[in-house]
Amino acid sequence: MAATFSRTEAPAAPLTDGHGRRISYLRLSVTDRCDLRCRYCMAEDMTFLPRSAVLSIEEMAELAERFVARGIRHIRLTGGEPLVRRGIDTLAMRLGALIGRGLDELTLTTNAMRLADHAPMLAEAGVRRVNVSLDTLDAAAFRHITRVGDLDAALHGIAAAQQAGLAVKINMVALAGLNEDQLLPMLDFCAANGCDLTLIETMPLGEVEDDRSDHYIPLHQFVAPLRAERPIWPVDKATGGPARYFAIEDSPVTLGLITPLSQNFCATCNRIRLTVEGRIYMCLGQDDHVDLRAALREGGDVDGLIDAALAGKPRAHDFHIERKSTPAVARHMSATGG
Repeated sequence: MAATFSRTEAPAAPLTDGHGRRISYLRLSVTDRCDLRCRYCMAEDMTFLPRSAVLSIEEMAELAERFVARGIRHIRLTGGEPLVRRGIDTLAMRLGALIGRGLDELTLTTNAMRLADHAPMLAEAGVRRVNVSLDTLDAAAFRHITRVGDLDAALHGIAAAQQAGLAVKINMVALAGLNEDQLLPMLDFCAANGCDLTLIETMPLGEVEDDRSDHYIPLHQFVAPLRAERPIWPVDKATGGPARYFAIEDSPVTLGLITPLSQNFCATCNRIRLTVEGRIYMCLGQDDHVDLRAALREGGDVDGLIDAALAGKPRAHDFHIERKSTPAVARHMSATGG
């Protein structure tokens, strides 16, 4: 049974890492499983965690509440694909109840395969915006990149989310040779459907069949066709994440750029990641972690372990896409949460 946490206890110290960065953003991975097998993210044949190794919904909620009590203001539910987790509605409702009671915002990242079924629940829980991973609007390319995905299901999920009142931002991973021709069509889609767009460089996490270096393209190259067509300029916008934002001439779309390889953003890192196993990874690009699961279940010093994790948080990650045979870390993105 999970240890209980009383809100009447004296509050622990705010979350500050060893480099003086204030941590206010928790990315909570609710499952390592996914109903897609995107080539840059997963191997085709994945081995997922056994149920005995993962936190219960109750345990995840309790840890999230502890983090909010210590100054976390923004929680993003991630995976894997968070909407495949049984009990996701219970977790969303419990965390949504913290909004206005320490938590400013609850958000979610999804591939939208199941979003149509869950959008009303998310809106009821207090979620106001979601990020949808969508790398192309070409059905054949979508199927190739995801191996098993149905583009129509993703588009239906986006429409359902908007109908439920959720703002949708598209996350598009830039992939040389796979979707370089899709930026302008995606921008047109976003403009027509009231979505913003964030572009992300592929990251070397976990073994996959493809050589990521074959598909890596720095974002300044990926956006070159857009810059050739119309001006873009930086805008002052903050969402708690690592993106830099730009306005586009004659377009309502705000364009975000996330550049872990070509332009490191670690100096302003405000995030901590909690995996479905109950591990805090101090950095997405490194293997060092602290395990909270045993302490939570046995009544140990959870806050002390959180402090130890923050003290060990590195100044920066160590991503190098040219390491063709060895990823930066052995675990897949789905094991950590995006």
